[in-house]
Amino acid sequence: MSDSSPVRHVRWDDLPVEPVTDQLRRKLVTGERMMIAQVFLDEGAVVPKHSHHNEQITYILSGALHFWIGEDEAQEIVVRAGEVLHIPAHVPHKALALEDTLDVDIFSPPREDWLDGTDTYFHDAQDG
Repeated sequence: MSDSSPVRHVRWDDLPVEPVTDQLRRKLVTGERMMIAQVFLDEGAVVPKHSHHNEQITYILSGALHFWIGEDEAQEIVVRAGEVLHIPAHVPHKALALEDTLDVDIFSPPREDWLDGTDTYFHDAQDG
């Protein structure tokens, strides 16, 4: 069986860095049904509480993120370099970078809000 989708080879170093906030930047590679992102967080960077219909896998390459999970934020997990966190769809979560951190996030399906610029939860928290 032949697949009509083109194969792509991407070098992270060739991708532009998208500034999201003063303390968070990202690079994206998107397929038809999944997305992978390099996320660069400066120490102290906050990812405000949010949820999405996308399943998420976060792999920490360097640094550490403190996650609060659930609507009540009752579950706390620190994910460090070499560790992976799986967040099912619709689970509220927020994170704090405990140090300068590079993580790889994988989403299925792709995060449309990241692609079309409607990921306002990053900016709403800064404004308010």
